[in-house]
Amino acid sequence: MTSIPISIGSSSAGNSRPLNILKDLPRVADLIEMCFAKNMDREGRSYIRQLRIASQDGSIMRWATKAFESASMPLSGFVWEQGNQIIGNASLVPFRHKGKLIYLIANVATHPSHRRKGIARSLTEKIIDHANQRAAREIWLHVRTDTLGAVQMYSDLGFVERARRNTWHMENDAQHSTSINSHRASSSGTVTITKRFSRFWPQQLIWLNQVHPIEVEWYRNIKWRSLNPGLWNWLYRLFIEIDLRQWAVQKDGHLEGVLTWLPTMRNSALWLACNPNADPESIALLLNKAHHNLGVHKRLTLEHPAGVQENPIQAAGFKKFRTLIWMCKVRAT
Repeated sequence: MTSIPISIGSSSAGNSRPLNILKDLPRVADLIEMCFAKNMDREGRSYIRQLRIASQDGSIMRWATKAFESASMPLSGFVWEQGNQIIGNASLVPFRHKGKLIYLIANVATHPSHRRKGIARSLTEKIIDHANQRAAREIWLHVRTDTLGAVQMYSDLGFVERARRNTWHMENDAQHSTSINSHRASSSGTVTITKRFSRFWPQQLIWLNQVHPIEVEWYRNIKWRSLNPGLWNWLYRLFIEIDLRQWAVQKDGHLEGVLTWLPTMRNSALWLACNPNADPESIALLLNKAHHNLGVHKRLTLEHPAGVQENPIQAAGFKKFRTLIWMCKVRAT
């Protein structure tokens, strides 16, 4: 694909062209860090480091040229170059899920001095054309709720909102968490916190699929079936040394929710499975129990649907980091 000069707005001109991973990654990393530094979490900073390491490692770059359409890394996309400076970027990350090709648009960034000139829109349109040429069934992206201009742009390009998700963080030095009794009386009933018993699994799975929509399953790093209390899953986790911990909360003998801690290479993640109408005090106590038990870990992360159980999550000491809108564009057949 050749570079095509395009004039954008009244004062900015340049070339949009495909990302060249052999030379562009350091400048793309600089641009992404400049644009998103204020809203970048630990995973985002790790991602920037990976980009810079990849750009310096010849063996990684040789591998990347062969893995172009198979790896969940931004090995394809488009940049906007003016002079010798990259002032715009849009990455395209391929996923394969149940035999279906799905693309995620990521890192749509424009240098602050060149915004509102149509660069991001032009690059996104090129990304869409690129994905369509490869017969991608769906194109996804997520965008922060506080970037109204970006939300409107994606809507104009045919993307439809599918979900809103909150990301919550808790630091281990939060002072509110105290020793939590496993059995206590509340103003509206008796709350009991126990380990996750096998009999809770069927309801836990139902709630997990409700709270974490199946349609975005391709993006998760965890398969819910791996939490099944069966013997084979237990042996598998033991063999690969997964430190899985789970707690359950009941109110007056009725299950209200199950909380799973499943650390990964990138974060220390909690997964809350509960009835959206569960007793808020019960959910807050469940989260507090996990925090008390996991206090040695520097940061806990929780992702949950926006507007669901927000008060008890906050009461347990979590702080909302961001709210993302998940949007999808389906290719016409």
